Formats: sequence, structure tokens, C-alpha cells
Amino acid sequence: MLSTVEGLLIFIVVTESILGMLGNGFIVLVNCIDCVKNKKFSVIGLILIGLATSRIFLIWIIITDGLLKIFSPDMYLSGNAIEYISYLWVIINQSSIGFATSLSVFYFLKIANFSHHIFLWLKGRINRIILLLMGFLLILWSLTFPLTVKIINDHKMNRNTTWTLSVHSSKNEFFTNQILLNLGAIFLVTLSLLTCFLLTISLWRHNRQMQLNVTGFRDPSTEVHVKAMKVLISFIILSILYFIGIAIEIACFSLSENKLLFIFGVAITVTYPSGHSFILILGNSKLKQASSKVVQHLKCCVREKPLRTP
Repeated sequence: MLSTVEGLLIFIVVTESILGMLGNGFIVLVNCIDCVKNKKFSVIGLILIGLATSRIFLIWIIITDGLLKIFSPDMYLSGNAIEYISYLWVIINQSSIGFATSLSVFYFLKIANFSHHIFLWLKGRINRIILLLMGFLLILWSLTFPLTVKIINDHKMNRNTTWTLSVHSSKNEFFTNQILLNLGAIFLVTLSLLTCFLLTISLWRHNRQMQLNVTGFRDPSTEVHVKAMKVLISFIILSILYFIGIAIEIACFSLSENKLLFIFGVAITVTYPSGHSFILILGNSKLKQASSKVVQHLKCCVREKPLRTP
């Protein structure tokens, strides 16, 4: 039986998941409609579609994995669910972080203003840089898949032990495997940190230049810098919470039986793919305008509904 607090946390997790899937689905829909209208695919549109799609699947994996561990741990360990979820998680998790990093790099190269020849060279080849990041994502899959297969095979050979802590593997090996599984994702988040730091420097230099050349008009470039930084900083904060949530889930499931702390870890983990979608909507003028139209349409429907009832 679940306690009141545990039930409340599960309700929060489910609510977060539903809102996250709606938000990410909205991003996919708006960008797909825009691509059809313009009859061409933009780089930012493809990144947002890939990011939102991967996060929809990521939310499903987090929820499915969490609920199975809470309500059917024996079935989760004895069946093939752990194998299928692990393989899907490797692909979807790294895809989500890879697309988010590509978005950070895109914002940085499009908005930042540096005169260094390396930055100008990268800025002129932004499409190739994004393709290079996607290539790195494929390499990341090829490196982490063998380790995932090894962990799953160890579990199959030792059914009577917990998932990753087999008779032949120590706790140190377990945590080493977990670090190696997330090493590529940590590198991508670090790259996002670097782009955010450089964008901050660009904004500081731009503000300093504007102070020396006061025009009395509002500077649109500063607003663009600030909006991009809000998106990047929110991604970094939510990514940190995401990794903390994963660490809590792993520790609770593999080393102890604290169900309340495990559900809390799931709630933190699902905040990343769910919450960042709404930050992207508010930070993107096209998505924000489309969301405003949807909200206005819903308000009109709510106002007209009572009038139609006899």
C-alpha cells in the first residue's frame, strides 16, 4: 500500500508527464505545420522537432520504468521489461540531450558576437556543426550499447540478485558502469555550459559597448541575448536536476528499499523533459505566438459554451 505522501508524489509525476507530453507535442505540431507552409525545413525547426519528439518518448520511458519498479518490481526484474527499457533509454536519453545541446550551440553561433576568426569560421558552418553533433550522437550510441548489453547479460546470469549488482560485480563496478553510461551525456551538458558561458561574455561585451555608445533607443540585440541565455540556463539547471533524479532512482532501487525517496527521484527526473518544453515555448516568438492563439481560442470556447446550453 502507498502512503498519502507517496500517492501525492505519484499524482504529481503523472500530472507533470501529461503536461510535458502536451507541451512537447505542441512544439512538434507547430514546427511541422510551419515546415509544410514554407515547403522547406529549417535547422532550428528540425532541432526543435527532434528535441520535442525524443522528450515525449523519454517521458513515457521514465513513467513506465518508475511505475513498474513501484508496483511490480518482481515482474520488472524477472521479465524482459528491464532489457527493453534499458535499450530504449540509452537511445532516447542521449538523443534528448544531444538535440538540446545542438539547440544551445545553434543559439550561441547565431546570437553571440565575437570577432575571433575561429568563431567566425564556426558561425559560417553552423549547419555542418549541427550535423557533426548528430554524428557524435551516433558514435555515443555505438559506445554505450555494448556496456548496456554487458549489464543486461550480467542480470540474466544472476536472476536472484538485483539488477546491476551481480555476484561477480562490486558496488564500485556498478557505479563505474553508471558513470560510463552517462559520460557522453555529461560531455554534451558540459558543452551547453560552455556555450552559455561564452554567450554571457558576449552579452557583457555588448552591454559595455552600448554604454560607451549611448543611443537612447532600446537595443533588440540585448533582448535576444537575454532570451537565449534564459533557455540555456534553464536547460542546464533542469539537466542537473535530471541527473540528480536518476542518481536517486539508481541508489534507491539497487541499494535500498526506500519507496518514498524513489518516487521523489522519479518526480525530479521527469521535470527535465516536461518543464523545459514550456520554457522553449515562452522563449521562442513563433511558439509563444501560437500558444497565445490557442489560449485565446480556449477562452472563447469556455465563454461560448454556457450560452449554447438551453
